[in-house]
Formats: sequence, structure tokens, C-alpha cells
Amino acid sequence: MKRILIVEDEPVIAIALQDDLEAEGYEVEAVSDGATAASRLRDSSWDLVLLDVMLPGKDGFTVLREMRKSGNRTPVILLTARGQEQDRITGLSLGADDYVTKPFSRKELLLRVQAVLRRSAGKAADGYSFGDVKVDPTRGEVRRAGKPVDVTALEFKILLLFLENRGKVLSIDTITQRIWGADTFQSDRVVYTHINNLRGKVEPLPQQPKYIVSVRGMGYRFDG
Repeated sequence: MKRILIVEDEPVIAIALQDDLEAEGYEVEAVSDGATAASRLRDSSWDLVLLDVMLPGKDGFTVLREMRKSGNRTPVILLTARGQEQDRITGLSLGADDYVTKPFSRKELLLRVQAVLRRSAGKAADGYSFGDVKVDPTRGEVRRAGKPVDVTALEFKILLLFLENRGKVLSIDTITQRIWGADTFQSDRVVYTHINNLRGKVEPLPQQPKYIVSVRGMGYRFDG
């Protein structure tokens, strides 16, 4: 049974989400502030966190930042009443897997929960795997058919970004912000070059990518 932690300070929303998710067969716990969420994240393991941004005391961005800094890679969907683009960029740059802007459709949120859990299903206890490739984030290691693959630090970061967002289209701007930083300018050609080099190391047929696929006019998507 998948375990989901809801961090939401509005009781009506929290109760409705908990009821909906439990009806879908998930084990759910709800807390109402960032400090309690941080404690529960340390004390127990979760498959997904639904994290409100506007929380009393420690806000959702801070909770997420501390999670990722500590090495906690549990998938996170941000819940926010703020629709500004910069807030979405901030959440994604901190490592959120998805975001939903309030007011939201409960049915849509359930679909997003299912999608994020499905993308994370390929993550093994010791890392990620696809085809004959295994990726260990803790060791900073990529292996293919059991043999080490020589990837650069940037290629490794890009590969992890794709693996953490399986099935989701990532634009060039998003990749640039997440890998080089929101305030860093990077030409599209540099991004293309790194991705093409990465394909040469992990794809069975780099000229016909099976995993890191191009989405015309939108960016790239990791399938697998």
C-alpha cells in the first residue's frame, strides 16, 4: 500500500484529500504545519508528499528545500494558491515533481498523484533502472549491463532530472534552470550537446532514442 503524507493547513481541503486518497486505496496521514511535516519526513518513509506552499511557520518551499538537501528524494506535488510563474519555477528548481494551483479539481489531483507514483515506480531501493542501465544517485554512478559508464557531472545531473520526471515533458528552459540555475544563461546548443552525448552512453540506438525522446516544439521527455 502506497503511503502519502498531506501537508495542508486548511482542514476542509486536508480532510477531503485524505478521504479521496484513502478511497483509492492509499494509506494517508495529514499534518497542518511545516515543522510537523519535517518531523514526520524524518521519522517515517513515504511514497509521495502533497505539500502546501503557504503553511504556518515553516513554509512549503523551506520544507522541500530541507528534504532535498538531506537527500530525501520522496516525490512531492506542491499545492499552492499562488499562480505566478516564478513560484512554479521556484518549486520545480527546488526539486518538486509537480504542482497544482488552487482551486483544483480533486479528480485532476488524483490523476497527477497516480502519474507521479507511476514515474517513481522505476526507482529501486538503491537508485533508478531502465533497460540495462542502473543509476545510483548516492554513489554518483551509472552502470550499463553491469559495467561502469563514464558520464560527466552535468550528464549525471541531467539524467537524474529526467529519471525524477519520467513521462513529463521538460522544456529547454526548465532543464537550464534546474541544472545550471535560474539566474544562469545557457545557450540551447549547449543543452542539446549534453543530451546528445548522454544518449550516446545510455541509449541502445542513440540515433533512434528510446528513452530520452524529443518532443517537437516542447523539449524532451524520458520514457521507460
